[in-house]
Amino acid sequence: MRRAMIVGAVLCAVAAAWAADAPKDLSSILFWTPQQQEAGYRAIENHFPTRLVKHGAGVYPLASATQAFDVAYDYQGASWNTDKFLSANRVSGLLVITDGRIVLERYALGRRESDRWISFSVSKSVTSMLIGAAIRDGAIRSLDAAVTDYVPGLKGSAYEGVTLRQLLTMTSGVKWNENYADPKSDVALFAQGAPGPDGESPIVAYMAKLPREAPPGSKFVYKTGESDLLGIVLEHATHKHLADYLSQKIWSKFGMESDAVWMDDSGGHEIGGCCIAMTLRDYGRFGLFVMNGGMAGGEQVVPPDYLSAATSKQVDIGDPTAGYGYQWWTVQGGIYQALGIFGQSITVVPSEHLVIVINSAWPTAETGALFNAEVAYMQAVGKALHTAPSSATAPP
Repeated sequence: MRRAMIVGAVLCAVAAAWAADAPKDLSSILFWTPQQQEAGYRAIENHFPTRLVKHGAGVYPLASATQAFDVAYDYQGASWNTDKFLSANRVSGLLVITDGRIVLERYALGRRESDRWISFSVSKSVTSMLIGAAIRDGAIRSLDAAVTDYVPGLKGSAYEGVTLRQLLTMTSGVKWNENYADPKSDVALFAQGAPGPDGESPIVAYMAKLPREAPPGSKFVYKTGESDLLGIVLEHATHKHLADYLSQKIWSKFGMESDAVWMDDSGGHEIGGCCIAMTLRDYGRFGLFVMNGGMAGGEQVVPPDYLSAATSKQVDIGDPTAGYGYQWWTVQGGIYQALGIFGQSITVVPSEHLVIVINSAWPTAETGALFNAEVAYMQAVGKALHTAPSSATAPP
């Protein structure tokens, strides 16, 4: 007992020292060490300002399958299984839900079932659903409304004449650098400024200075800053913090099991394009919320036509098998994905009633080899489910 107490005290001291030494600017998270990732990703509220997304009284049930399920497959000339995939891709959480049942759930990197994990750009897809909710509520008139109607601080900038639809599809034509490895890139700098007049998000002032490189609607360029502008649109339209609106429309109504947290910018506004942290099972529940038509608590939260458009290809990204919707990546076959750097993903396959969630701590933000290994694993899961005993996947 005494030995355990001493070890526990040492670990607490190390964690406290790390937290005290960790840089507080938001871009620092892009350059964390593996040890910092493992500790920080599951406790982001200890290192950056966040706002609570409160869950409700009821919990959406996720029963477990009656039989064990796993995959064994060949990849790049070698034999792989779930354990090898978890290790190779530094996966902290893996969840496979089919027909409403959990068929596979694993944790690693010191993570427990109750631990949250940061989403990075998976948050963009959450923000997209809130845009849909705001349309249904009448807070947003139309996707063809001008961005400047909701964010006056952008008037006179390159965002004049840009619509909400063009923000959602990242086709504003405004120039942007999304290089995660470059500490001087737009994505590393845009949320670091001081708040503007009346507490306006510092992101507005940064985005207002960007130049135009193409006519609105003519060119797809991935821009986290524009997802953050969507968050500011939501704040202005609903007169609510994003965390509160998410709690009101989805988290408390659909039956999320735990509170989430949403990272704030330096002005105290949640970052629309990044950094909600939630438990693994609540990632899965969010995937089910979307796959099941945007219903929560018996209410149509997201209009069906908006949800359908959001999760289907709206713009060409240069890949004939994929596309981009409204803050969702799309894949042929009706598949859509919420993707975040360092290996975060929710993959929804409606035709198979399948949701796959993967949380990871990749050594770099974007790693082609690890992404390809993730795709191969998900393909193996899909194949194995077709040959699994029916009792392993049957609904209650």
